[in-house]
Amino acid sequence: LCCLLHFSIFYSLSHKQESLSGARVLLTGASAGIGEQMAYHYARFGAEIVLTARREAVLQKVVEKCLTLGAKNIFYIPADMSSPSEPEKVVQFAVQKLGGLDYLVLNHIGVTRFQMWAGDVEYTRWLMQVNFFSYVALATAALPTLEKNKGSLVVVSSLTGKIPTPFTTSYSATKFALDGFFSSLRHELIMQKINVSITLCILGLIDTDTALENTRGKVHLTASSAPEAALAIIRGGATQVQEVFYPWWLQLVCCLWVLSPSDRDQVLQSYYNYSSP
Repeated sequence: LCCLLHFSIFYSLSHKQESLSGARVLLTGASAGIGEQMAYHYARFGAEIVLTARREAVLQKVVEKCLTLGAKNIFYIPADMSSPSEPEKVVQFAVQKLGGLDYLVLNHIGVTRFQMWAGDVEYTRWLMQVNFFSYVALATAALPTLEKNKGSLVVVSSLTGKIPTPFTTSYSATKFALDGFFSSLRHELIMQKINVSITLCILGLIDTDTALENTRGKVHLTASSAPEAALAIIRGGATQVQEVFYPWWLQLVCCLWVLSPSDRDQVLQSYYNYSSP
């Protein structure tokens, strides 16, 4: 039922998808993986784009390819989101270069450890800054221009922000925090009649180099396509749906997780491989 409902909502909205040609987009985590693929899609749609990530040399290469794909206007700004001062600086740069924002796409993540909890509280604090607090700061800085332009806030999250999974203690905590904050913020914007949509994107295992390296030998799952995940995120933001699940069947998994509490832990653990050292 959840699966059918998702399809009904998603595809009934797809024909209304607004043109992204000329849309002004700030995209974080744009140097590799899903973020890089989103940059290429936005370029093909003819968007005006500001890209940000830590590695300037890699960002420059992404920018060059975006220009060949049809980006109307493109800029980049290197930024390390572990620094609390960076988010506001990035938003100010984007607004200055593009004259405002129609989309803020939050996609960056810190280096993720796919392992059993080893008690590293400082790492968890650092990861929370990168994966959560910087998202809050970026969104807060961008809300005035998004409100002015009836824009969209797109937050890339994970199944681990809906279902707690092995080997992801710190990462899962940051993703649950995203869900809680932005789902609550969505209610508040609606109550205040502020015309800014929030789309939360729940992704499964994606075939990025980093994800495949982290999970190799530890999970019994097939990774999904990064370019297709990127396109699903962009479509979700453009059609202003509240949640995007990619692959689509993750919504069914979330429904079953809630409705079938008795055996769910044993079933979940069967997809993971743990050999005691």
